[in-house]
Amino acid sequence: MMLSVGLLCSAGGALRSAGCLGASAARCRSLTLTSGRAAPGTAGVRGRETGTGGGRLVCYPLPHRTVLKLWGQDTGAFLQGIITNDVELLEEPGRAAVYAHMLNVQGRTLYDILLYSLKGADAGLGVFLECDSMIKDSILRHLKVYKIRRKVNINPCPELSAWAVLPKDKDAGQEANKPELSSPDKALVWETDPRTPEMGWRLVLDNEVDPSDIIESCEKGDTEEYHRHRYAIGLPEGVKDLPPGVALPLESNLVYMQGISFSKGCYIGQELTARTHHTGVVRKRLMPVRLSAPVQDLEEGAALQTQSGKPAGKHRAAVGELGLSLIRIAHAKEVLTLKSSDDSTVTVEASVPDWWPKDVKIN
Repeated sequence: MMLSVGLLCSAGGALRSAGCLGASAARCRSLTLTSGRAAPGTAGVRGRETGTGGGRLVCYPLPHRTVLKLWGQDTGAFLQGIITNDVELLEEPGRAAVYAHMLNVQGRTLYDILLYSLKGADAGLGVFLECDSMIKDSILRHLKVYKIRRKVNINPCPELSAWAVLPKDKDAGQEANKPELSSPDKALVWETDPRTPEMGWRLVLDNEVDPSDIIESCEKGDTEEYHRHRYAIGLPEGVKDLPPGVALPLESNLVYMQGISFSKGCYIGQELTARTHHTGVVRKRLMPVRLSAPVQDLEEGAALQTQSGKPAGKHRAAVGELGLSLIRIAHAKEVLTLKSSDDSTVTVEASVPDWWPKDVKIN
């Protein structure tokens, strides 16, 4: 069923949006996901019967991520008008997770989010929304501003925790099958990460549940190693990598992370994003970089330069020698330089992630 969005986007007017999602249960832990298949668009994850790479898994706690719950008969139409992706994807068979950004009216990223559909015998359809913990209060205010008179309930879920699960010994080129849970009823979310198969699976549990109790051969990992993995493959997450009101979604590779729909209609910030996409002009890209030495206490958006002193982009964040930088495509294959806090020069080399489309052109 198609419902009117009822929100004015920057171009003006309200276009049609997704069917409403609904849920009647009041407690987050009372709903359980029933879908266990990989999301469309994550090529190579579907269709394998056995194997998780090396057969061992690492569960990474994600204290920097928090979970909100949205439910009510207008949830779908409400979200459709404020996020970049199509909420109706969550109604497709086997699709229970989507990635998206919320933008400001100028088309710049405010928040990166993961949405997970919730299904229960008598609950209808609602969503869990995973976001950066640092902006929880800000995103709650943002949601309530645009809620207006819609029948949507929005609650934080401090009793829940988010986890990332990755194969420990994945062979090069081998794709991992989603592991089975010994107690699937204890997992409120257990889905393939919709951004790229390189990010494994996402898990949301009650704080009292230990993932090692429901995932066989799963050992606890260090959150910093999770961030190193993200930076090694070039995947941004949270306000450090995607500074609110600064980052542009297409420069941040939102298309490559299956995080945007160009056909669903109007949403806040849609006009600039759609125009940029259709002109095909993206001069900068957020790319994984390796630094010649770790740097500390850099200013936000520290400048990158070519060896000849030309502006080449801005550094975003790093863990040790691995990080992310917004780099001008024209200089992406050059060795760049960055001034550290002690005024020493660090060299920076970018690379093209394996999970990007093969036809991406880097000069």
